[in-house]
Amino acid sequence: MLIRYGYRIEIVCGHELPLITMLDIHPSRRHDLARPDEMAVTALADPSATVPTTQYLDQFGNICRRLVAPPGGILLQSDGVLYDSGVPDPVNAAAREVPPSRLPDEALVYLLGSRYCETDKLADRAWSLFGHLPPGWERVQAVVDFVHNHLTFGYAFARNTRTAAEAFDERIGVCRDFAHLAVALCRCLNIPARYCNGYLGDIGVPKDPAPMDFNAWFEVYLGNRWYTFDARHNMPRIGRVVIARGRDATDVAMLNSFGQHGLQRFEVTTEEVEDALPEVPHLPGNGQWHEDRAVSS
Repeated sequence: MLIRYGYRIEIVCGHELPLITMLDIHPSRRHDLARPDEMAVTALADPSATVPTTQYLDQFGNICRRLVAPPGGILLQSDGVLYDSGVPDPVNAAAREVPPSRLPDEALVYLLGSRYCETDKLADRAWSLFGHLPPGWERVQAVVDFVHNHLTFGYAFARNTRTAAEAFDERIGVCRDFAHLAVALCRCLNIPARYCNGYLGDIGVPKDPAPMDFNAWFEVYLGNRWYTFDARHNMPRIGRVVIARGRDATDVAMLNSFGQHGLQRFEVTTEEVEDALPEVPHLPGNGQWHEDRAVSS
């Protein structure tokens, strides 16, 4: 199947604004692109002006871009098409936990507490709730079930400073809060868990009337590989497209800015399209990510 995805983000600023963006499809999915994927950057005050960008991989293997928005602000946009298997997230009830002593080095960081996932505050609760369950898939699914039922979802509940422990106590949140709490509880149980951000359209499920947004879910390390879980939706989904992975939302922020600004427009699109590449306007890019520089995670 083919998935069309993209965004239009308009940022206004009175002075030059240095930015780091994390909006490119993750290197592990770039081989699935049906055509080159580019970010177009347009200066709002002078659409003919060139706004250069540079790219690099961060410590978690995510694609980052650096740019400086001119006074007046910029429009960031992308419109891409990606091949997807159309298969829901895999389920493996037989997957077992890997003891910390046998984990690969790169998985160890996902056992530690982080900015939004305070393992020290949640450890006793995690073991009292889930310590009696068989280690492995069943225990992780129990964590997901608990978080799914414990928190009430609502866009009005969004707060960018809410931590996992606060979500546990407040019992409300958005998708990032569901992911943070599940990640923190898994880490408390010595199960490596990492936070993910990306596209998740209404493919194979009833259409959500709420405006489309980027989504957050998480992955856990079981049986020597990473598996996807989603505490908000709590069901295998089709067409999940990862942008970035990290310890928590701190590591995968779509925009890091270094100055005052306003967000004037924020539109996200993810939809299944017919088995023929749709006609979309060409977006003038500022360079493409080269596959020989991509590192899978």
